[in-house]
Amino acid sequence: MAGRTRTNYDAVVVGSGPNGLSAAIRLAEAGCHVLLIEGRETIGGGLRTAELTLPGFAHDVCATVLGTYLASPYLSKLPLAQYGLEIVQPEIPLAHPFDETDKLSGAAALYRSVERTAEGLGADGDAWQRLMGPFVEEATDLMPGILAPLQLPRHPLLMGRFARAALRSGRGLAQARFAEESARALFAGLAAHSLLPLEKAATAAFGLVLGIAAHAVGWPFARGGSQALANALAAHLRALGGEIVTGMPVERLDQLPAARAVLLDVSPRTMLRIAGDRFPAGYRRRLEQFHYGPGVFKIDWALSEPIPWRSSVCRRAGTLHLGGSLAEISASERAMWQGAVPESPFVLLVQQTLFDPTRAPAGQHTAWAYCHVPHASTADMTEAIEAQVERYAPGFRDCIRARHTFSAIELERYNPNYVGGAITGGAQDVTQLFTRPVARLNPYTTPLDGLYLCSASTPPGGGVHGMCGYFAAETALSRI
Repeated sequence: MAGRTRTNYDAVVVGSGPNGLSAAIRLAEAGCHVLLIEGRETIGGGLRTAELTLPGFAHDVCATVLGTYLASPYLSKLPLAQYGLEIVQPEIPLAHPFDETDKLSGAAALYRSVERTAEGLGADGDAWQRLMGPFVEEATDLMPGILAPLQLPRHPLLMGRFARAALRSGRGLAQARFAEESARALFAGLAAHSLLPLEKAATAAFGLVLGIAAHAVGWPFARGGSQALANALAAHLRALGGEIVTGMPVERLDQLPAARAVLLDVSPRTMLRIAGDRFPAGYRRRLEQFHYGPGVFKIDWALSEPIPWRSSVCRRAGTLHLGGSLAEISASERAMWQGAVPESPFVLLVQQTLFDPTRAPAGQHTAWAYCHVPHASTADMTEAIEAQVERYAPGFRDCIRARHTFSAIELERYNPNYVGGAITGGAQDVTQLFTRPVARLNPYTTPLDGLYLCSASTPPGGGVHGMCGYFAAETALSRI
């Protein structure tokens, strides 16, 4: 545990995920004396990297693709390269393979170029360009409005155009805009990152935001692992005069040193444990009713060779969506939302070492994947996930040297912010997207003066963008 040098601070931040680090840095930039406290021995939250399988194989424990980091109006502007952060861009951000059951072959590919992506979508190429192109061109103005709490937009006409498409269901938008299965499935895979049934309103927003980010800034990795981003953020915080203490679990507010502001990068459930006895009964009840949504089952592999995809496009892509057609993806996401374990799950897979060989011994490889499962599920999805990979890459199982798995409930034990295995800080449907964790004029405040919530359970929700922490810090600064 790092020692403290002060007995009081302007601000104390609890939790060192991307939002906690973002909040601490913003406060330190404003001249505050800041202490960041982390319960585990290493910082990072969802940005940790560890040897989960075999010595020499570096696996990202949670987040691995950092597209929202580069799209973040705040984190992307920090001088993190001077602290060793190096961004690796795959040749192709995303590929979505098909097989004979989809009555298609090969793979749909999302390239950085909207035009090149459109060329591969046949009759739907023009439709993809009309949908994505204008937003990609204006991404610099669009992203600050999307990655923010509900507020008057700086670019109302642009946000209005985005909202007209984004408020639709992912399935509805895909079927309305595209005539063929390839483009429909490509968009469905993007929308399925929502962990919501694709028939729900506003699931199209997730497909649009992730597609725009892939075109505008890519879906990159941090060289060596996501821990490198956490370490660079921590180094920047220390350079600004901030202090960091690790190995200090916080169970009560009175454990903390005196501070004018306390910001919690924790789940609403953890905030109830830390400060619930001081909250009014009504606020406690509303926090207890917060809906966390489905969880994930995650698997990491140490591989003897690259995954032997049938499609050559897949061998050049950083991220793969494995789920076949729009109908198949929709069925998988609907099942897990209804509490059933999907028989043929939608799988998100990332193959980092094709582009970052530092993560494995020479000539060997890593892969990272997860699927969506019901909340707090204990189901072992290893066989189902590996069957999906084998479906598009025959011989994949022969490449596996070792594997490590996290069930949804095991993910929660590893990181209490992932309640029930929910990696997005809580369900991000229209009832909770802007009112998370409860409906308040300022979602980062609590009924206790000087206590703020800065986790992904506040707007704009999950992702490695740090904007929940940034806006919570701005709120605290306006009141300190």
